[in-house]
This record gives sequence, C-alpha cells and structure tokens, in this order.
Amino acid sequence: MTSDSTADHHHGYMWLGSGFELAKDGPRRPSHPEFVSSKVVPLERAHWLLKPAAFIQGTWSSPRDAAGWFADVVRGHASWFASEREREASTLADRYARVAEDVARGEDAVGGWYLTGARFLSVSLIACSSHRFRPELRCPQRSPEPGRRQ
Repeated sequence: MTSDSTADHHHGYMWLGSGFELAKDGPRRPSHPEFVSSKVVPLERAHWLLKPAAFIQGTWSSPRDAAGWFADVVRGHASWFASEREREASTLADRYARVAEDVARGEDAVGGWYLTGARFLSVSLIACSSHRFRPELRCPQRSPEPGRRQ
C-alpha cells in the first residue's frame, strides 16, 4: 500500500478490562499461546487482524461511519474516564476530529483511556485490505487462500 492510497475498509475493536490484565504483555503478543483467544488489546495495533473475526465490533468502508462508531463508543464511556481533562467536551471533539482524519487517510485510529475502578478502555479502528505497515496480514473476515497460513 502506498502512502497516497486508502484502506478498503476498517474493522472496529473495543476492549474494556482490568488495567492489571493490560499490564501482562504475554497474551498481547502473537507468539503467546493465549493470544488468539485473549480479547485484551494486542501490543501492535495491526495484530488485531490476527484475532478471530468474532472480535470485530463492526466493519466500515465509509470513513465517516467508522469515525462515528469510534465516537459513539468513547462517548458511552467518557463519564468514567479517570482523567477529568479527557472527559472535557473540547478534548473529546479534538480526538474525534483526528480519528476522522486518520480513517479518511486509510490509517488506523486508536485510543486508550484509564477508567475509574482500575479499568482500561481501548477503542481501535484498524485499516484492512491491506494494512499499510503489515500488508501480509489478511483480513480476518476473508477465508485464507488454499495452502496459505493466516
């Protein structure tokens, strides 16, 4: 994928869990035996594409719709953000604008927030078909080619 091309579509992923679980980086690496079944956010954003398609919260070819999903998810959790600044309307509006720009360029858009109660929220829009930095990763919603490992 060249720098002036855009992704065919974006997959949305959301993870809400314990900050303590997030600190365990083993299951967040593809080489770990629990990686595929673990819903915790991967260390590398493109590695979401190695997870089962069932983890996908939605798929959008429209950047506007993808960014809208991101904003809706974040808005739904913002009142629990541990940081008051992150809850401010202007901060959220700036974030949504950056997400819309990134997705329109075919880039990934990710966000992570600590919530009250030692929880963490991760919201990701991952560019697919193909990923700019990991073009070898196949779309999790498409079956692998015969004889090709996914």
